[in-house]
Amino acid sequence: MSVHKEVKRVTVHVLQAMKSRGEKITMLTGYDYSMARILDAAGVDVILVGDSASNVMAGHETTLPITLDQMIYHASSVVRAVKRALIVVDLPFGNYQGSSRIALESAIRIMKESGAHAVKLEGGKEIEESIKRILSAGIPVMGHLGLTPQSIYKFGTYQVRAKEKDEANRLIKDAMLLQKIGCFAMVLEKIPAALTKEVSECLSIPTIGIGGGMHADGQVLVTHDLLGITKDFHPRFLRRYLELFDSIKGAVEQYCDDVKSGDFPNEKEQY
Repeated sequence: MSVHKEVKRVTVHVLQAMKSRGEKITMLTGYDYSMARILDAAGVDVILVGDSASNVMAGHETTLPITLDQMIYHASSVVRAVKRALIVVDLPFGNYQGSSRIALESAIRIMKESGAHAVKLEGGKEIEESIKRILSAGIPVMGHLGLTPQSIYKFGTYQVRAKEKDEANRLIKDAMLLQKIGCFAMVLEKIPAALTKEVSECLSIPTIGIGGGMHADGQVLVTHDLLGITKDFHPRFLRRYLELFDSIKGAVEQYCDDVKSGDFPNEKEQY
């Protein structure tokens, strides 16, 4: 039987066992109780309370505006829904880049106030001290390399990262560093598939790809993209499993028509 089906609760050790057995890891984003309950019931291994809530839930252009308080609110909602999945929370922009003390305080707040299981930080060598300090408090850390959306204004684009040899070598060095200092896994976003394969084979900890090809140890997508609730996002790596925007819009239009025509509520739908 697979590790995935054996366990009642997914932990960082379970993810490690899955990598060791060559069993792929599933991760999706969750921001609220109702959706997280569905994801957990479906058997998703890891639920990421992503700072993508800034885009998906709040309508911001980037992930930068979301606050620590807002992330804790979303994480708390997810925690109340989930019985099995590992819950990882993004540390938002500005809460770890400049000060390892603030990074630790932010991570502790997330763990204490939401009940989540781990945090995720974007970057490599430049945030080493923040990661070390968080780990010193016994808080599991997931890394994130490649395209790091919190740095969008530095990159100026959401294009594929690490296509050039120098940047690819830097990414490999950062990946090895993150493993050495104690990260339990890392996201590899929008990098060439060959580089994902190289990094995944170099590391003993799991890699989770998004736009990184088939060779990562697991995959993550934004749930609202996968379900087709978002309409204006069409990267090559995204597979839409439903087109819920159109389905929900059609249902709401039907409801509006039924109310206006007097068809809803009917005799059976009243007391």
